[in-house]
Parts: sequence; C-alpha cells; structure tokens
Amino acid sequence: VQLQASGGGLVQAGGSLRLSCRGFGSIFSFNNMGWYRQAPGKERDVVAIISEDAQANYADSVKGRFTITRDIGADTVYLQMNSLKPEDTAVYYCWASNRVNSEYWGQGTQVTVSS
Repeated sequence: VQLQASGGGLVQAGGSLRLSCRGFGSIFSFNNMGWYRQAPGKERDVVAIISEDAQANYADSVKGRFTITRDIGADTVYLQMNSLKPEDTAVYYCWASNRVNSEYWGQGTQVTVSS
C-alpha cells in the first residue's frame, strides 16, 4: 500500500496551498484519511482527519483556515490551506487507516511559509 502526496511548496504568509494524497494498493478501503505535520525539532502532530462519512476534525491551530476533503472513489484526500502562517511551515504527511486497522504514511511534502 502506498500513499502518494503532492502539492507542497513555498508560499508567502497569507497565501494558500492545496495538498493531495492518493492511496494505492489497499485491498480494504480506507476508512479514515488525514494529514499530520512535523516542524523542525518538534513531534509529528495531527492536522486534520476525515472519516468515510466526511466527518472532519481539525487541530485547533488550523480551524477556520484549513479544509480537509476526500474523494472516496479515488482514495484521495485533499487539504486546502488558506491564510497560511510561518508557523505552518513543516513537512506534511498523508495518513490513512483501513478497515482492518492497518495504518499507512505517505512520504511527506514540504510546506514553507515565508513571513
């Protein structure tokens, strides 16, 4: 099983980026998908998770700025990031779990927000 993420980059504060992540190779469907991030010298933290029935949960630090959505048929999850701040700078990792409780991670994509 692979999770292939894309969409990171460099943006000025106040700008927007959209991350995408597609899952491949799972026999079982993904029930939850989401995004984590890890800033230099810090632990990996959850950003947003979305369930099969589109219930979304967000870290307090991104509520109102980030939106997570998914295309279940395409096993793809998106993260629309608006009003980006320098403190959003991190490597963003796609994550997914399936119906037999296996978890998977993508390779990470760098998001850099300049002030």
